[in-house]
Amino acid sequence: MANAKSSLFGAVEDRADALAVREFDARLAAGEEELIPAEFANRIIDGENKIRVWREFRAMTARELAEKAEISTDFLSQIEKGERDGDFDEIKKIAAALRISMAELT
Repeated sequence: MANAKSSLFGAVEDRADALAVREFDARLAAGEEELIPAEFANRIIDGENKIRVWREFRAMTARELAEKAEISTDFLSQIEKGERDGDFDEIKKIAAALRISMAELT
């Protein structure tokens, strides 16, 4: 009996996983999700500044990002170096300029 339960739970989990993949694929096709290369994902995982990684992934210079986020290049540089924290509104502008959610930067 325990084996049958285990098999049933496994089948339910497999179905849920397949559904999650289909939903992600649909969001990806609709432009609501994106994939980033492992090189960039690993840099974030390794603790590198997320704003810098996303900026470089978007092939933007610091000046371009600062202009789009309406902050100074010096201030952006300080944020990327970890010397200063941006406030909520500044980080929100940076996220919008990078075309990512705030959650991607936290």
